[in-house]
Amino acid sequence: MTTRRGASGDYLGLLDDMAVFVRVVDAGSFSAAARQLGATPSAISRQIARLETALGTRLLERTTRKLRLSEPGRAVLTRAQDMVAAARSVMAVSNEFMDAPHGLVRISMPVALGRQVVHPVMADFLARYPDVDVQLILSDRDVDPYDDDVDLMLRITDTPPPGLAARPLLRIEHVLAATPAYLAAHGTPQHPRELAGHSCLYLGETPDDARWQFRRDKDVASVTVRGRYVANHSMIRLDGALAGVGIACLPRFTARAALDDGRLVQVLPDWAFRAPAYHGSAWLLYPPKRHLAPKVRVLIDYLATRLAQ
Repeated sequence: MTTRRGASGDYLGLLDDMAVFVRVVDAGSFSAAARQLGATPSAISRQIARLETALGTRLLERTTRKLRLSEPGRAVLTRAQDMVAAARSVMAVSNEFMDAPHGLVRISMPVALGRQVVHPVMADFLARYPDVDVQLILSDRDVDPYDDDVDLMLRITDTPPPGLAARPLLRIEHVLAATPAYLAAHGTPQHPRELAGHSCLYLGETPDDARWQFRRDKDVASVTVRGRYVANHSMIRLDGALAGVGIACLPRFTARAALDDGRLVQVLPDWAFRAPAYHGSAWLLYPPKRHLAPKVRVLIDYLATRLAQ
């Protein structure tokens, strides 16, 4: 057997023969492989012979009882099996996009938003989609969808980054709030400049966090606040305000329940307060794709609907 194709030969035309070779070895005979493939033993034998001719080596030692792999045959089998496995993986891609939602979705988001807004609605999502698993990755740093291997990112910003698909979820508003008892004891500010005389709870990560900005119609105001208790977590600032420590800057979603039941009172409600950080809208970001996997699509749609409420 001397005929042999070079590296530039028509190897694509041999892919089917390679797959048949794997099936013959798995089945143990030409006749068994033929039954599985709906072909005749002679047709299967011709395909194996064509592959052997192209490779310039005998792959199978044929005996009356069984087939035995030659040494080159064992090497070819390993690589041909890899090819068949790769083909199965390619076919699985279509199932990923055509089947019902299933699989793991990894989604990153800021800590406070994830704990207080997204987490409370996830049990309902998991009940609706029993074949979809979700991994919440809570981090206040900007996650990269490629480097950090996530399917979705939830980011608070005024300007979504270019190069990513973006879907707005909700506007993040901030409020100032204190207990009725604190305000009764220390007075209720009527203008932002009066905050300089109060104990204020703020983020404290940068000097700008203590410089609060306000707007009312055409009026603008800026005041540098101080306080004895500073924390870079909104739930801690909420707890501090509820304990009467002072006036806290809080995302509205953090303060909502305490404002609704009267444990806290909004301070300067007729002034728009712009927090130094964590302001803008919450956007769902993801790499632009022509087709989204169903598991990702249903989570996007679910969060857009629930958070809009």
